[in-house]
Amino acid sequence: MTTDHDPLLLLASASAGRRATLRAARIEHSTLPVDLDEEAILARAREQAAQSAYPAEAPTAAEEVLLLAREKAIAATSRSDGGYVVLGCDSMLELEGQVIGKPLTAERARERWRAMRGRTGVLHSGHWLVDDRAEEDGGTGATFGATASCELSFAELSDAEIDAYVATGEPLGVAGGFTLDGLGGPFIERVHGDPHAVVGLSLPLLRRMLAEIDLGVHELWEDTAGDAPHTPASS
Repeated sequence: MTTDHDPLLLLASASAGRRATLRAARIEHSTLPVDLDEEAILARAREQAAQSAYPAEAPTAAEEVLLLAREKAIAATSRSDGGYVVLGCDSMLELEGQVIGKPLTAERARERWRAMRGRTGVLHSGHWLVDDRAEEDGGTGATFGATASCELSFAELSDAEIDAYVATGEPLGVAGGFTLDGLGGPFIERVHGDPHAVVGLSLPLLRRMLAEIDLGVHELWEDTAGDAPHTPASS
C-alpha cells in the first residue's frame, strides 16, 4: 500500500467550486470523484428510521448531507491506492423545511428559482474525513464528519432573469440550483455564516477536522503555485 502521497488530501468530489476553494487556499489535493445513487442511499436511511424498533423521525437535511458525504469518502477510500486523508462532501439547500438538491433539468431549476426568489434558506454542507494513512506515517484510522450550515437570502428575481440564468446551464448540476462563486452570485443578497459552506467546502471546518487527526492545515499548503489537482491511481 502506498503511504507517502504528495499531495496527501484526496477530495472525493468532482465539484469545480470545491476544487477552486482548495486551490485558492493553496491546499494541495488530488481528486477521485465517486458516482453514487444518492436517492437510493437516502431512501434506505429513511426506511431504516421508520422500521427501527424505536421509530425515529426521517433524517434532517443536515443529517442527510453528512450521510452522503460519508458514503462518498468511504467509496473513494476503497477505490484509491490507499494512504490518503480522504474528504467527502455533499450539500443541500433547505427552504422552509423543504430539501432542495440538484435540479438536473431546466424545468425543475426554473420552478425552484421561482419558489426561492425573495426568500431565505439554509445551505447545509456535510464533510466526512477518513484517515487512511498507515500508522507509521501518522495515521489514526479515524473516520468522522461534521456539517457546516449557512443562511442565505435570494434576490427577488424577474422571470426573465430566471430564464436567462437557467439557460446558461449552471444551476442544473449544483445543490439548490445556484452558485455563489459563479453566474448565480448576483442573485444572492445576503450570507450569514461561513460563505465557504455555500460553495460546499468549509475551510474553517476542514481545519478543525484535520486538527482532530493531529494534522495542521498549514502542512497541506503548497510551497509554490501548483498545477490543477491530479487524479490518483485506483486500486
